[in-house]
Amino acid sequence: MTEIVYVLYLVIAIGITVWVARTLSRSGLVFLIQCFGQNETLARSTNHLLIVGFYLINIGFITLTLSLGDEPTTVTGAMRFLSGKVGLAVLVLGAMHFFNMGAIAQFGRKVNGWLGEARGPAMAVAAETTPAP
Repeated sequence: MTEIVYVLYLVIAIGITVWVARTLSRSGLVFLIQCFGQNETLARSTNHLLIVGFYLINIGFITLTLSLGDEPTTVTGAMRFLSGKVGLAVLVLGAMHFFNMGAIAQFGRKVNGWLGEARGPAMAVAAETTPAP
């Protein structure tokens, strides 16, 4: 019974992780493009790196928690085991999501600042060299 519960936990928790990662990747790309001043290449690259980190942390956490707690010996114990472990994994996924959103927003503001500085002098030079109509 213990092995079945462990396999169920891994399937459920990793399945939720993959679903969340795909959803965040798909929906977050638009946000990243906006944060990075419409630079789609930078946004896609950052999105991919975030997803890889998301998988590494969450799957590492999921597999690490297998060794924590007592092994279930009854059906009731198995349900408690699954609900506790899956619930903890979902909370970590949610925390990772909010952490990533905060980091992306902060980094996006920096990138927009860099892009603004890079565009500023070029725009001023272009305005000076363009003849008035």
